[in-house]
Amino acid sequence: MPVSLKDAQTILLAAEASAKKVGVNVSITVVDNRGDLIASIRMDGARYFTPDISKGKAMAAATFGVSSATLTERAGSPVFQSLNLMHGGRLVFSQGAVPIRQGVGIEGAVGVSGGTPQQDEDIANAGLAAV
Repeated sequence: MPVSLKDAQTILLAAEASAKKVGVNVSITVVDNRGDLIASIRMDGARYFTPDISKGKAMAAATFGVSSATLTERAGSPVFQSLNLMHGGRLVFSQGAVPIRQGVGIEGAVGVSGGTPQQDEDIANAGLAAV
């Protein structure tokens, strides 16, 4: 079952608190298991392009069921490039998103953009830990 709006809001708030704790302004996006938007925020001071990147990272994590960091090595492969073209170039194969699992199934993913790649992933994991 996809992530509920209530759970997405909980994830966003916890991730935002984590970002504030480390002093970075980020965008945070929660998508369902198809990569469709559930909820997203852009913190004050986060760059204008970070919402699209956080969504693209989350879409990649939801699509493949693994953290976006594990996809970076394969991002340039013909198969991944073709999949990204099929998705209108919206998938972002860069560290900063983690899947949301229920048992063995994927419910969605949370993606973050605006900090370093490691900060983004840590913030995403902090959000995920809240549900």
